[in-house]
Amino acid sequence: MVRSKWRAAKLAPAVKLAPLETLFESSRDHALPLPGRLARLYGTFRMSTPRSGFRIFSNFVSTLDGVVSLQARGHSGGGDISGFSVQDRMVMGLLRAAADVIIVGSGTLEADPQHVWTPEVICPELADEYRRLERDLGKSSASLNVVVSGRGALNLRLPVFASGRVPALIVTTTAGAKQLLKQQIPDSVRIHAIRGRGEIPAAAILEAVARVGGGKRTLVEGGPRLLGSFYNERLIDEQFLSLAPQLSGREFGDARMSLVMGKLFAPRNPRWGKLIDVRRGSKLLFLRYGFGSSSASA
Repeated sequence: MVRSKWRAAKLAPAVKLAPLETLFESSRDHALPLPGRLARLYGTFRMSTPRSGFRIFSNFVSTLDGVVSLQARGHSGGGDISGFSVQDRMVMGLLRAAADVIIVGSGTLEADPQHVWTPEVICPELADEYRRLERDLGKSSASLNVVVSGRGALNLRLPVFASGRVPALIVTTTAGAKQLLKQQIPDSVRIHAIRGRGEIPAAAILEAVARVGGGKRTLVEGGPRLLGSFYNERLIDEQFLSLAPQLSGREFGDARMSLVMGKLFAPRNPRWGKLIDVRRGSKLLFLRYGFGSSSASA
């Protein structure tokens, strides 16, 4: 159920980064100032910043049969789906560098507890290029790492909270906040409590981000239940999807997850997007879909 691939980055052998081949590209939006090597590897990367509100995008890697997590012990991350693709990690690092805010669910953190959501962690080979991009975008600090947890069952000694490498925001319920306050709160961590029980609405998460001034470009990294909430409230503008040429299969009733879980859209209320970008890697196909009102109706 996770998109994070820190274990993948550590386990992958040294592989020379090859450029992606652009097969189709929309001319909408402004091109970001990618440093030379990153521009050669990815090509032109377009993403505007809204004057108000958020620009919300998500990124996952999926098998041909739609599985994003094998949900097997030691094999729940995206690396097993992508084949530990260095190009996939390169794209993830680019999206993290472009994002002001990165949102994950507690399940994603639980699956990779030592992770910190920065571009250089996922793709250390391009750390200097990511830092240059962040500087040229005017980012004065690392992207705000937002962890959503209804129960507040989080260990605040984990690196994402305790290392000080990133500013962190925990969005939880009032009951969850009470649990968290039993621990020592690191200086880099803020807690925002939402009234009520059960699932925390995606709009409430964004409201919490706005209150701390997290920024406008917002990356949702998962898991599938959290992404489902954002799609349910029609808050996703773009979906980046890395398509891996493998079939994982499913047993009847097994727990393997697809891109969106916990919400049912089709046939009564489907979510239609528009393909706006296609790039071919050495093994993976990198797709990008627009889900804003203008994209869906085009």
